[in-house]
Amino acid sequence: MALKRSVKVGASRWIWVVGGRPELWSGLGLLLLWEASSRIGLLDARFFPPPTVVLNTAFTFLLDPARQADLIATLGRLGIGIAIGAVPGIVLGLAMGISMTLRLVLDPLVSVLNALPKSALFPLLLLIFGLGEGSRLAMVALGVFIPVVVNSMEGVRSVERVFFDVAKVFGASRYQVVRTVALPGSIPMVLTGLRLGTGMGVVLGVLAEMLSGKNGLGHILWTSWQVFWVPGLFAALTYAGLIGILSAYLLDKVRLWVAPWAKGR
Repeated sequence: MALKRSVKVGASRWIWVVGGRPELWSGLGLLLLWEASSRIGLLDARFFPPPTVVLNTAFTFLLDPARQADLIATLGRLGIGIAIGAVPGIVLGLAMGISMTLRLVLDPLVSVLNALPKSALFPLLLLIFGLGEGSRLAMVALGVFIPVVVNSMEGVRSVERVFFDVAKVFGASRYQVVRTVALPGSIPMVLTGLRLGTGMGVVLGVLAEMLSGKNGLGHILWTSWQVFWVPGLFAALTYAGLIGILSAYLLDKVRLWVAPWAKGR
């Protein structure tokens, strides 16, 4: 049994060294299939250019000052919008998780906002904030706010009641209960909500740039469609996907750093 186990471990290590990360194989295989199909004509290269062409176009974005400005505009917009949506979302979610009265009052409103298609609210945001930067920031913040509120509230509610009771027995104030019980216990769910909200913020931010922006990835997507520049369209989508992947990766690292006890959950 020990020999069989050592052989399996050795084989798995060899696969890891030679083949890289196994979870990336499916994506790499799909790209290779796409490349070959586009090159030999199984896919129409006008609508599905080879991935090598898309990557080359994406690389040229980094050398073009105008495209660099678009990427910086999107990243800045997302950073500000995420902060605007996440901070009040965390505070409100924690408060709703602690206070049953507040939860009963606000939960129906949060549920309604959660059920509404966020993209359908953009015309209303345009009326309120105008055609400038405010409406686009509000769109990103709205996409982040709801998932953060819901997950923060559920994170507090998932903490066992006995911890709150012990804190009260020792005379902890409301602030101390939040700082020592509610917040540490809900951190994994808070960061999960932030991860979901960030993904939604990227989607809505790019959509807002398509509809009313004069710069950003959404603007590249829209202008690429207008002039039928398909590689540029796919390159902009690639950058949007990379932003989502990197944000999820960073939030996972933050989660392991601030809540190591939740590793593997």
